[in-house]
Amino acid sequence: MENFFKVNTSPCNGLRLDESRQGSVCRFTITNESDRPQRIGDITLLSAKMMFTPDTEFYGEGYNMLSQYGGTITDFRLLGSFSDYDHYKLPRPEGMNQVYNMAVFYPKGESPLLIGFSSCRRFNGWIRFNTEVLEIALNCENILIGAGETFELEEIFIERGDRNTLLNNFARAISVNHPKKDFKKIPTGWCSWLVYGPNITAKNIYDNLDAIKENGLDLEYIQIDDGYQAHWGDWFDFTDKFEGGVKQVCLDIKAKGFEPAIWVAPFVAERDSALFKNHPDWFVRDENGEPLASDKVTFGGWRCAPWYILDTTNPKALDYIKTVFSVMRNEWQIKYFKLDAIVWEALPFGVRYDGTKTSVEAFKMGMDAINEGAGDDSFILGGNSPMWPSIGHVNGMRVTNDNCRTFWHFSQLARECFNRNWQHNRLWINDPDTVLLQNEIIRIVGPDGSVSYGEGKITDDEFAFNAAYTLASGGMTLSGDDVSRLTPKNMDILRRLLPPTGVAAEFETKDFTLGRAVLDEDREIIYAFNFENTEKDVSARIDKRCRIYDIIEDKELGVCEDEICIRGLRPHHAKALLCEKIK
Repeated sequence: MENFFKVNTSPCNGLRLDESRQGSVCRFTITNESDRPQRIGDITLLSAKMMFTPDTEFYGEGYNMLSQYGGTITDFRLLGSFSDYDHYKLPRPEGMNQVYNMAVFYPKGESPLLIGFSSCRRFNGWIRFNTEVLEIALNCENILIGAGETFELEEIFIERGDRNTLLNNFARAISVNHPKKDFKKIPTGWCSWLVYGPNITAKNIYDNLDAIKENGLDLEYIQIDDGYQAHWGDWFDFTDKFEGGVKQVCLDIKAKGFEPAIWVAPFVAERDSALFKNHPDWFVRDENGEPLASDKVTFGGWRCAPWYILDTTNPKALDYIKTVFSVMRNEWQIKYFKLDAIVWEALPFGVRYDGTKTSVEAFKMGMDAINEGAGDDSFILGGNSPMWPSIGHVNGMRVTNDNCRTFWHFSQLARECFNRNWQHNRLWINDPDTVLLQNEIIRIVGPDGSVSYGEGKITDDEFAFNAAYTLASGGMTLSGDDVSRLTPKNMDILRRLLPPTGVAAEFETKDFTLGRAVLDEDREIIYAFNFENTEKDVSARIDKRCRIYDIIEDKELGVCEDEICIRGLRPHHAKALLCEKIK
């Protein structure tokens, strides 16, 4: 534990903060020594004079899955897709940079310093800093503490060392408080969203299901994404494109030897939904007792907005959530649930049925209801999630924004995911989003009614980059293409990504140019990524004589020892090289 931090022993009149340290871990309790109940707002647990120069680089986690931060102490940047502050309207102190859950500082000429919260039971944790101070604080949401009562607060982990070692040690500390929710194997499958979006039809599902089966692709789950439902919140009412209902489609998927999977946004509903119209008292309220529209306090939503947030401290709302997942599991035979928009349940806005619960506790109550309804054998995938509150409640976690057929998206998702590779198989199974291997087919109707097809402009090198990124994540592999139109070449690339290795690459530099994943004592994969617009040379040490195989291009490259040299790695290209020890 770094000794430059001081404990804030008196956070408020009548409140006492106590701490105990063991190695890199610091634990806290707060006691109300006064003779009356008090409300606890923001608490600074530890503080220090800023010990790093203004140009010190850092990485910081966001509260929401889509938020990540970096830059320097004086140049605070959003690395992810959407800011907790500008997009989701979460508060932060003026004049302070603020990240959630963890931060890693990279002082020049010194070992990195990791500061993180190794628990998230009730409260959200902040790391705040500017050129003058560094603070570790909690948002206690004005929770009431009785006279003489003691609360256990969240645990903090502080350590210096090699970056990858720090992250591994931090993951172990988290697992002590929040054991990973295990699943039998890393899922593979196909997802409808990046092909059809909200216009998905039952026929689209059947066409891709048949193509997957005919081509013998090892894609277990067939995921029906957003668009099957008539309204957000009414998960048993369907659009006219699913006239027979979703249940029959799911049973047909099962009958053909695959597993049905479904997208659900369980904690929100739109204004026109029957759920909201019939049960407005089940939703989080504003200060006047009316259902709180999301756009009044945060981002309103990306479709069918504004949304209203189910109040998971209300037993009736919890029963509804549990019933939705129980019906899908037991009647529709679904054992894979892709959750979306679940961060809304964990945002600290509005008035809840049970005012003694924090937003973290309310979120966990909702997730417990989902898990109870879905059963222990189901795969629960977090999406658009609050990161730390989800630990132990999801089997898998989307760790990036949605993919899209541009190289900007390919490279952006790689950076987002690689910053979180350490979480894979430690906090959950990482989901890097769907792998894309082929340009969209654009339907063109001529003046005479003739139909032709054009394609987008992503190059083969850029698709190879996306394939190598998916492999380097070590996580889930889901196809996002129209499988019925995949070329034989791209079908073969997809096959070489299956099954997932299960091992996330560890990177030797912060720019993610060079990474490696040790599969066993005789095999490792060396990854080289070129994010730039010009060629670059990449070399990697190896400590044994190896036969080298290019996974994406399906080529044997010969034998190397001591070092692998990749000369002239093309712009927007990547390599995944399997190194097999020669005995």
